[in-house]
Amino acid sequence: MKKFIVVALLVVLVLMPVFIGCQKKAEEPAAAVVEAEPVLKVANLINGVLGDKSFFDSAAHGMDLIKAEYGDKVEVKTIEMTYDETKWEPTLLDTADEDWDIIIVGTWQMTEMLQEVAVQYPDKKFFIYDTAVDYSLGLDNVYSILFSQNEASFVAGAMAAAITTSDMPLANPEPMIGFLGGMDIPVINDFLVGYIEGAQYVNSDTKVAISYIGSFSDSAKGKEMALAQYSQGADIGFNVAGQAGLGQLDAAKDMGRYAIGVDSDQAAIFVDTDADKAALITTSVLKRVDQSLLRAVKMHLDGTAPYGKSEVLGFAEQGVGLAKNDIYKKLVPADIQTLVDDVEAKIRSGEIKVSSAFGMDSDAMNSLRNSVK
Repeated sequence: MKKFIVVALLVVLVLMPVFIGCQKKAEEPAAAVVEAEPVLKVANLINGVLGDKSFFDSAAHGMDLIKAEYGDKVEVKTIEMTYDETKWEPTLLDTADEDWDIIIVGTWQMTEMLQEVAVQYPDKKFFIYDTAVDYSLGLDNVYSILFSQNEASFVAGAMAAAITTSDMPLANPEPMIGFLGGMDIPVINDFLVGYIEGAQYVNSDTKVAISYIGSFSDSAKGKEMALAQYSQGADIGFNVAGQAGLGQLDAAKDMGRYAIGVDSDQAAIFVDTDADKAALITTSVLKRVDQSLLRAVKMHLDGTAPYGKSEVLGFAEQGVGLAKNDIYKKLVPADIQTLVDDVEAKIRSGEIKVSSAFGMDSDAMNSLRNSVK
C-alpha cells in the first residue's frame, strides 16, 4: 500500500508541470490581429485627353506626385473621358459607383454634372479644380480649387510689354503682344485681364492682338490664329488654350517669334524633343494643378480639407507662378528678369491689385479689349 502511494505521488509530481503549463497557456490572450491600413483610392477624370502638354497633363502629374508621396498607402488612376461630352456624366456616375474614395474633375464644363452626382453620393469626396460648385445646393462633400491666374498673367504681361520694346533679337519696334484664348469664357478672360493690366503697367502704349479659337483641342486653328497675330506685328504671344494652344508654339517656331506657355512649363516639355521651339518660349504662366491636387490629398489625410468650400490658390500657396528655367534665364535679359521679380513681389505684398474677369460684365470686358486694339 505504501508502495502504491509513493508511485501515485511520483506520477502527480511528474504531471503537475504539464497541468500548470496547460493552465498558463489557456490564460494567455490570443495574439492581436494587425489590420492593414486602408488604401486611399483617388480617381482623376479628364474631360479630354492627355498630351496637351498643359492643363490635363498637369492634373495627371498630380496623381504621380500623390503616388510618389504616399506609395502603397494610395491607389491612383487617371481616366481619359475624351472630348466627347456624352461620355462625361456616365463615366462620372460609373466611377462614383465604384470604391473610389476621392473623385477629381476639372473645368467649368464639369460643374453641373458634379453638382448632380455629388448629391447622389454623399459618402464620396470630390475635388473640382479651376471652377467652383454652387454651395447653396449643400455640397458638403465637394472641395473647389480655384487659381489666381490673373495675378500670374499680370506678371507675364509686364514681361511681354518689356520684351516687345527691348533689343532682343526677335523683337520689333512695334509695342504689340498677342493673346490666344481657347474660348471667350470667364476663366480664360481672367488670364487676359491680368495680361492686359500687366502690359499697361509697364507701357501704356502696348497693344494686344486678341483671338479666341473656340476650342481647347484644335491646335491647327490655334496655329492659324497665332500666325495671323505674329503677321500683324506681335513679336510675343501668350496661349491659354490647352492642347489648341500648342499651335501657337508651332507658329512661333515657324515665324521666329517669342511665346509664353501656360499651365505647365512648356519650354521644359519640349526642350528634349524640339529644342528650337523650346528656345522661343520665354516663360510659362504656371497654374499648378499638380501641386494643388497633392496639397488637397494631404489635407484630406490630415482631416483639414475644406469640403463644402472653395479656395483660391495664388503665389503664396504655390498655386500659380512663372517658369524661371534655364531657357528663361538665358533668353530674357537681366533687367527684365528683375522687373518680373519686382512685379511679382508687389503682387504678393498687395501693393499691386489685379482686376479679375469674374464678376466683370460683358460691356466692361469688351471695353477693356477695345482699349488695347
